Amino acid sequence: MGMLYSETMSYTAGEGPGRHRYTVADYNRMGDAGIFAPDARVELIDGEVIDMAPIGSPHVSTVLLLDYSLQNAVKGQALVLVQAPIVLDDYSAPQPDLALLRPRDDYYRSSLARAADVLLIVEVAQSSMRYDRGVKLPLYARHGIPEFWLVDAASQKLTRHRAPLQGSYARIDTPDLGKPLGIEQLPAVHVDLAELLAAGAA
Repeated sequence: MGMLYSETMSYTAGEGPGRHRYTVADYNRMGDAGIFAPDARVELIDGEVIDMAPIGSPHVSTVLLLDYSLQNAVKGQALVLVQAPIVLDDYSAPQPDLALLRPRDDYYRSSLARAADVLLIVEVAQSSMRYDRGVKLPLYARHGIPEFWLVDAASQKLTRHRAPLQGSYARIDTPDLGKPLGIEQLPAVHVDLAELLAAGAA
């Protein structure tokens, strides 16, 4: 996974050159100025602009199935965000594949969603499993995202992470997708992922 760095480096007395950390405001200004190509897939993680992995057809299909299933399940109790940024702090604005957000009258027009708005984040991994586990999972846990699903696009297996604690999750399981899947922050919601399971078996 590539990284983009500023040509202006920050220095500390007695040390060699260091990396420049971008803020979310810097990152947004770069986007507004057209620094990123129109089709660039990048996200800001801990102050670094990260190139996201290319999306293949298994990834696209899995995101579509999950989007369809979540939309059917939440029925106005949450908003489904698809591949759009969430601001976690001044230095991180990841773009998860999907997220469930608390409803807001302006549909997040006045400002992007922040960690407190998030009920669930879903990442679909095709070639990015190591990155999603090693970088994004602890990032979400550190910012108190209450539930994180990591889906393997090849096998269509889902690993559920709940109870964020000290940069990790205290409860991790691989639920049976043949049964409707609950969401901890939405007790009345159950997501039917039978089609996802069927796609994995095909």
